[in-house]
Amino acid sequence: MTRSEASPTPPRSASATLIAGRVLCVGDDVNTDLIIPGPYCLQTDPAALGPHCLEGIRPGFVSGVQPGDVLVAGENFGGGSSREHAVLALMGAGFAAVIAASFARIFFRNAINLGLPAVTCPQAVAVARNGDVCRINLNQGTVEMRGRTFQAQPFPPFILEILQRGGLMSWVAARIEQRSER
Repeated sequence: MTRSEASPTPPRSASATLIAGRVLCVGDDVNTDLIIPGPYCLQTDPAALGPHCLEGIRPGFVSGVQPGDVLVAGENFGGGSSREHAVLALMGAGFAAVIAASFARIFFRNAINLGLPAVTCPQAVAVARNGDVCRINLNQGTVEMRGRTFQAQPFPPFILEILQRGGLMSWVAARIEQRSER
């Protein structure tokens, strides 16, 4: 898989850790089969996966997604089989981040590894409504929504670095380059 297939968004600069987008909500226990149905998992191109994202919940779910929108989910988002395709589909659909009450561990790691912020913030999830506008500050670990600011589970510095680079592969490549310059 090439970098462009694995991470369709460019790396974030150190100062670009703010995400602002329109909210689209889903419920609890949205598993990877619902995010991207199995028959599409032969694809690795986010642009090809994106139109089928979340069609396990409702066909055409992403037809109204605009680049930079934020998916808000309940408990146990991304459970089920370990599929990088689920993250690629979300990115290909145009989502800039996912906020959830909780994430399945393997989905969380896949999201970070591919450069998609997966923000744990149950308080924001509890008040979110379709069409709301939210702002996520990755450095501060906050989510602003409906006139309130919520403290999300903050990312450790190394996770922020991975997200700012656009994913794990880009982060590793940058580390190798830094060491070779010494």
